[in-house]
Amino acid sequence: MPKLGARIGVSEDEIHAFLDVETSGHGFDAVGRPVILFEPHVFYRNLSGAKRAKAVAAGLAYPKWGEKPYPRDSYPRLRAACAIDETAALKSASWGLGQVLGENFKAAGFPTVQAMVEAMMADEALQLGAAIDFIVEKRLDDNLRNHDWAGFAKGYNGAGYRKNAYDTRLAEAYRKWSRIKDTPWPSAGLVVLRPAAPLEPAKSIPVPPPAAALSAPPVPVAKPGFRAALIAAVLKLSAILKLFGRK
Repeated sequence: MPKLGARIGVSEDEIHAFLDVETSGHGFDAVGRPVILFEPHVFYRNLSGAKRAKAVAAGLAYPKWGEKPYPRDSYPRLRAACAIDETAALKSASWGLGQVLGENFKAAGFPTVQAMVEAMMADEALQLGAAIDFIVEKRLDDNLRNHDWAGFAKGYNGAGYRKNAYDTRLAEAYRKWSRIKDTPWPSAGLVVLRPAAPLEPAKSIPVPPPAAALSAPPVPVAKPGFRAALIAAVLKLSAILKLFGRK
């Protein structure tokens, strides 16, 4: 947590508060499954035609959030939804520590929702990393740094965040954690989790020669560094041996 917090310029306190409000600090349930919440209104908007009609008839989809209470365990619904359309079903659940909605797999740093779900099944570090990626992509890190709890809650949970008091719960959780000493972490700059493009080598790092050059005979050319010193030492030793008549 301090490592990921350092990436966006916050302490453990903000990360703890975020986790307390989203999933009470747990990424897996009692039987080892990623914590999820299946959202029928999201499933509805990810379907059309006969598949939507089938999902509606089965009680798995409806147009608006809050039409019916959610069951305690979302997995039976998820399994039934996957039988209708796997991709739409996975997009319609919120996953892991950060409860990142499957629809947001790209913002969380994944090429497909299936890849995101596989990461959610692996460990809590990947779950939290995906949440931080989502926060950065949606530019909510400023809200977190500035303790703009309402702005953060709206961006992370949508316009209906007040119904669940996300903003006041975030503020309360932050006040609780701010009284607890943080884990020491060196402030050595931001931590990049998934670079958007491969990093170029620094200019000071020597680039290996082409394969063709590797087969060429060595040429004693003066060069800086260890290699030049080694060549100079070999030449000097050769000269000394010749001086004493040895080969």
